[in-house]
Amino acid sequence: MPKDALLREAKKAMQKGADALINELRGIRTGHANTALVEHVKVDYYGTMTPLNQIANISVPEARMIVVKPFDQSSLGAIEKALLAADLGINPNSDGKVIRLTVPPLSEENRKHLVTKVKEVAEHTRVSIRNVRRDANKKVDQALKDKTLSEDIAHDLKDEIQNDLKSHEKDIDEIVEKKSKEIMEI
Repeated sequence: MPKDALLREAKKAMQKGADALINELRGIRTGHANTALVEHVKVDYYGTMTPLNQIANISVPEARMIVVKPFDQSSLGAIEKALLAADLGINPNSDGKVIRLTVPPLSEENRKHLVTKVKEVAEHTRVSIRNVRRDANKKVDQALKDKTLSEDIAHDLKDEIQNDLKSHEKDIDEIVEKKSKEIMEI
């Protein structure tokens, strides 16, 4: 595998890990209403598990309220059931046309628990990008063994992979810091 392709593949895989972290953290609630809390909840819609944002309009009319208005009124019960099963810590209230989710303020204990959860998710991401580094280094070693790379180029390539890892770990730390600060705001 050419040097540039190997490096590009490793960078892309590391970036996917960071993007997955950002996406997963969107679903962790803060004290404020946010459509990201519910838009990926899967609803059993005529036998198919469908993301909520594909079968309903989701809006935030107030700072602590999320409103879910199904495109098809017959799916209201299934949506309500899916929201309860999602274990968001928010009870859905239905008036027969829309579902309202009132986001309660978080207690200090809940905030600390959520920050711990954020850090756990971030650590899983760090492990995944370190695995990407390990796999890329194995490919470099194999190319060195097969004599398709010189030792100098292999060494430089491993350094570049390590620098990419450090850069992504720094990004992860910044993401975690920002989310933790957001959660701890009162």
